[in-house]
Amino acid sequence: MFCVGPSESLKFVTSDKSVETWMHRGVLSCGPETPVEEVAKTMASEDISALVVTDEGGNAVGVISRTDLVNARFVQPYMKHWRGMTASHLMSQPVVSVPPEASVREAAQMMQEKNVHRVVVGVHEGEKLKPVGILSVTDLVRHASESTELA
Repeated sequence: MFCVGPSESLKFVTSDKSVETWMHRGVLSCGPETPVEEVAKTMASEDISALVVTDEGGNAVGVISRTDLVNARFVQPYMKHWRGMTASHLMSQPVVSVPPEASVREAAQMMQEKNVHRVVVGVHEGEKLKPVGILSVTDLVRHASESTELA
């Protein structure tokens, strides 16, 4: 079985294609005050590993992942069933992001440097970040393996 984590080398990603050609378009999101129980249900029902946390204007303010949920269960065992916890309590911030025109190679390098499994693809509007997609390590592996198969 072949596994790649963000701390492992992503040097196999050599594509100069833009991120927008490999990313998942659109994002599933939640608000900062979304209860953690609802976050977990959304991830399970949509079969995704993370949600972008957005403010009232749809700007990315954080990312909450399944890993964040699992870690919370170990770190805070006294909080039965995450009672009272919201996305803002567990989300990773600041948002690690790249613009759609960034190269896949740059995105892979950023994931490795920041030790994250995904980057939010977004467009900056001043200080705000409008998410337009997600690029994950899984996407990198899938596209790199497809490129290898064609070679």
